[in-house]
Amino acid sequence: MSGGYSQPTLDSLGTPLSEVTFCVVDLETTGLAADACGITEIGAVKVKGGKVVGEFATLVDPGEPIDPRVTRLTGITDDMVADAPQIGAVLPSFLEFASGTTLVAHNAGFDIGFLRHACELCDTRWPRPPVVDTVVLARRLTEKSEIPNRRLGTLARFFGSPVTPNHRALDDARATVTVLHGLIERATGHGVTTDAELAEFCRAIPSELQRRKRHLADGLPHVPGVYIFRDADDRALYIGVSVDVAARVRSYFSAAEQRRRLRDMIASAERVEVIECAHRLEAGVAELRLISGGKPPYNRAAKFPEHRSWVRLTDEPYPRLSVTRRPPEPGEPRLGPASGTQAQAAIGAIEEAMPIRQCRTRLSPKRTSPSCILGEIGRCPEPCRHAVGVEEYARIARETAAAMDGDPTPVAEAVAGRLAELSESERFEAAAAKRDELGAFLALAASTQRLRGLVGAGEIVAAGRAKGGGWEVAVIRHGLLAGAVRTPPRADPMPYIDRLKATARAVEPSSDVVDAAHAAEARLLLEWLARPEVRLVSVESEWSCPVDGAERWTGTVPMLKSDSR
Repeated sequence: MSGGYSQPTLDSLGTPLSEVTFCVVDLETTGLAADACGITEIGAVKVKGGKVVGEFATLVDPGEPIDPRVTRLTGITDDMVADAPQIGAVLPSFLEFASGTTLVAHNAGFDIGFLRHACELCDTRWPRPPVVDTVVLARRLTEKSEIPNRRLGTLARFFGSPVTPNHRALDDARATVTVLHGLIERATGHGVTTDAELAEFCRAIPSELQRRKRHLADGLPHVPGVYIFRDADDRALYIGVSVDVAARVRSYFSAAEQRRRLRDMIASAERVEVIECAHRLEAGVAELRLISGGKPPYNRAAKFPEHRSWVRLTDEPYPRLSVTRRPPEPGEPRLGPASGTQAQAAIGAIEEAMPIRQCRTRLSPKRTSPSCILGEIGRCPEPCRHAVGVEEYARIARETAAAMDGDPTPVAEAVAGRLAELSESERFEAAAAKRDELGAFLALAASTQRLRGLVGAGEIVAAGRAKGGGWEVAVIRHGLLAGAVRTPPRADPMPYIDRLKATARAVEPSSDVVDAAHAAEARLLLEWLARPEVRLVSVESEWSCPVDGAERWTGTVPMLKSDSR
């Protein structure tokens, strides 16, 4: 027929489920966070056409002690895994076993997250297989009137599994096989006959499910606060913040919520917990702390502050600039925290201006090392050949530290000069790269100095006008929120402020941020303090930034000729 119609091919319709090979996998681990915990056991069962075609099981040395609480749950001890292979030896065998299959797991986000992270650690490409989550399928295909929850043990009993889940990987995988077959049998009653249809069935969350879950918003308060969606096992799925918790949570169950990630979250949610706060600032800080502490799977922002990077000088006779995730020592020259990309760009700007060495070789003042091209072209003082002594090189390191910690003029002027040269010679791409490096450096230096100024100020009390009257008051101590209150309309705020200062939590004195989580909270407080409606009530000591610091360079990065074309 004409009109652009083409008959679907057999491939586009998917493979019949009876011909699909499923690899049902279960992991035991030392904890819940894939990037911070290790795998202790892998169990997997391959099935096709309802029959088992292979099994895979091994203990894994996680490279770290197993928490006694985990041992009580799984029965896996440090002695059991002491002689087991590490994940680098196990992963290739498992990936070969699972090659060409559809992976299946109960709460697949957990198991797949650990496997993906293992691939990253082992520098192995994740094969991106299709994945089926039996939790999602169970929520689509079973009713509360049948089973009280969708835990693996409950579903295994419901579908008559001959194996009882016991938090050991192979037994749990075998039980999940029975659950999978029971759910597939039910799915066929909904017209699901191929792997493509099963994948679509898993993704789709019908509007009736959202309507059915609306009761989770019933009775929630209309107050500022943090809301936490929790699953049947009481694990936090998603954490959010709002000035009106009830209205915000209700919006997740409306047609306006189209984000698949959050609709998937709603499918797993069983209740909503609310933490009431005095005002929006306290709620924002509480959200930040809860997300970084609990790492809920459906949150993205602010989840891993420990992954932020710092620019610092290495501790060796001939220091160089490096990017690290280790928080700095008090008083140590550094920039950050920042993304790894911004940190590397800032280093590019500094190295353009300062004769700091760029090689990664650990140099000794007692013996020479081979020189590199930068030394040959005069871009490095060549400490490798002892062309510069330790004391003279220490002066270069001090000047570099001063540009990072205080006056960035040497870097800004040197990079600006290089920018002009590149622009005049119409090397616009190279000039744009240098401009971006300078912008990254100045922004990071200014941010670093602002954070240091806030933390070093000690106690700051501030208040912002509240809608409907009254004041939203915050007591900030060394860059952390120590207390918050909202005063009643038309009431004298000072008695409330005095009471709040007396009851606010104590904070360990500090002259600078101690880690990336501290920096994230301090940045949030700085944003609030900069609002036009916020007024300072008192400052314990001096709150300032260097007069010759990076702040004065903000917005002065030169434009290129090509930018105006």
